[in-house]
Parts: sequence; C-alpha cells; structure tokens
Amino acid sequence: MAGPADPSLAKPRAGGQYTGHMPDQRERGFPLFPLGLVAVPTESLPLHIFEDRYKRMINECLQHEREFGIVWLAEQELKSVGCACEIERLLELGQDGSMDILVRGTRVFELVQREDELPYPAGTIAPLADADEELDVDAARTARTLYGELVEQATDKQLSEQELGALDAYTMAGTVELGADAKQELLELRSENARMRLLAMLFRTAIEQLELLGRAHARARSNGKVRFG
Repeated sequence: MAGPADPSLAKPRAGGQYTGHMPDQRERGFPLFPLGLVAVPTESLPLHIFEDRYKRMINECLQHEREFGIVWLAEQELKSVGCACEIERLLELGQDGSMDILVRGTRVFELVQREDELPYPAGTIAPLADADEELDVDAARTARTLYGELVEQATDKQLSEQELGALDAYTMAGTVELGADAKQELLELRSENARMRLLAMLFRTAIEQLELLGRAHARARSNGKVRFG
C-alpha cells in the first residue's frame, strides 16, 4: 500500500464537537498514523511500514503492546475522528526495519489536539461513546438481511439467522469494501441505529451493482471480501 500522508499538511478540526465525547478519559501522547484510508472497529487491515518515524512508532507499540490510531487525511484535511487499532501480528520484518503488519480496529476516538513532542505523529485523544438509545429492531433487521443477501451474491455463502443476529454495524462494515467517505461517516455517527440505516442504504446500492455485474464476476472480484463502489 502507499505510504502515509504527511500529517503536517493538515490540522484536525477543533475537538469536543461529537456527541459522546468523554474528556475525563483523554489520553495524551497517543500515536497517530495518518493514511488515505479509514478503519472501523473489528476490521482487520494489512499495513506496510517503511518510513523511519512510523517504524519507530510501530516498534514502540509492539514493545509496549500499545494501540495506535488511524486517521484519514483526505484532500489535505486530517479528520478529527479516527479508529484505534491493535497490532494483531507482525507478518514480515525487512532487513531495513520495514514491516508488514496486520492490525485490527478496536474503538472510535476524537483527536482533540495534535502534539509535536514525540518523534512520530501523536495527539491527545478522547474515546467516543454512542448515544444512549434503544435498538431500532426494524433498522437492524433490514441491514442484517441486506448484508446476508450481499454476502450470498458475492461469495455464495449463506449466513444463518443466528449468525446475522450477532452482527453489529461495525462488524458488517469491516467485511465490506466500503468507500472511505462512507466508512468515515460510520465512524462519526454516534448512534448504532443511524449506522444500521446507513448500512442498509449502502447494501441496497451494492446489491444493485452486483446484479448488474453478474454473480460470477462479482465472486471473482470479492477475493474473500465483499467489494463494491
């Protein structure tokens, strides 16, 4: 994959603007990895680390079993909401110290303030909690049903009602090749009901696209992950 975008090119919007912001749980000196992609909780992503500052950052995260945050740098704007990730596995270590790693999204945070004291990008972050609400059963059922149809069309795998019922919005989104804009919107929504409604809309669009492509071609494109867009 391409190297990380330079975070000095952009600054995040002012912190504290998202519902669910928890200032009493702020973490200082949190390692940040600005990239041209968006991660969501539960999603597994391979990353290639080759710049010296990021090699140092990842080495420290490995040594201290610490998370780092992926934040999306889009059109010179560093987004304020990102996803913390844990390193699941070191896949390969090059002689020059470059690394291939597999990471997994864990939680959503807001970047409150950039910090420049460390030899790699870092900042003060605050975890973001969801709104206190009752689950919209209809919205969840619709999103899960459409997800099941999408998976079956793209992979021929049929998910049971029990399997579908255990899925939340992030788990479904993490196995579908969504566009960065859609994934960022999912991160910033502090309502599971809203995320389910957004996914239902995206899955409907994806199913229509797959029907146009044809099931055989869609399965060939999926390569283990449902892709569209």
